[in-house]
Amino acid sequence: METITRKSMLYKTGVEYGDYTMNHVLGCSHGCLYPCYAFLMAKRFGKVTDYEQWCAPKLVSNTLELLDREIPRLKSKIESVQLCFTTDPFMYGYDEVCEMSLAALKKLNAAGIRCTVLTKGLLPLDLASLSPENEYGITLISLNEDFRRRVEPGASPYANRIASLKALHDRGCRTWVSIEPYPTPNLIQQDLSEILDTISFTDRIIFGRTNYSKEISAYKNHKAFYNNQTDIVVQFCREHGISYHIKEGTIT
Repeated sequence: METITRKSMLYKTGVEYGDYTMNHVLGCSHGCLYPCYAFLMAKRFGKVTDYEQWCAPKLVSNTLELLDREIPRLKSKIESVQLCFTTDPFMYGYDEVCEMSLAALKKLNAAGIRCTVLTKGLLPLDLASLSPENEYGITLISLNEDFRRRVEPGASPYANRIASLKALHDRGCRTWVSIEPYPTPNLIQQDLSEILDTISFTDRIIFGRTNYSKEISAYKNHKAFYNNQTDIVVQFCREHGISYHIKEGTIT
């Protein structure tokens, strides 16, 4: 795996449910075709030239050294650190990325910093031995593997992803699921309730619409659709005692 170096690692995120974040990989082998906002921004600002380059990730080799330098300076300001917003901390098939992520989590926890993880890969059981304040999440927008292979071609299978989350839940870890970007019926016909039933064990659900897609705009009833699906999520979470967050712009 190719490596790069950076001058900084921790930064305040503008994401509505985030605090600080770190992105210790450039690119992502999952190759999501929603389209992927992280790829669009990386291409816009010249960090990658095309999709193929984005799907050949590069690990930031000096990640831990940067954390050693930045944690003492920033820890009084940090409520939590999320791994990651522009890449995947447990990238499917990349042990180097997973090992670096675990090392970074241990370093942050040792400084008393709570961490949040989100992946389309597999969450390792090693996470259960880290801080009980951490939260571990997966992205899940369907249960249909044909659809997953079409829109998340390099990511882990849905069933395996859910199983890794459930394994951590069963060991007492805090878990969450991001159902975003949720597709409209012109992309796939599916029942959101089936997805929710599969993850009824989790502690928190975030739900959001698909953006930046001509296919979504072409679906004439997309506003009413997302309003209806939001109602389903909210009712389910209230009935099951699950906390939830609906992303801005999902309800119209």
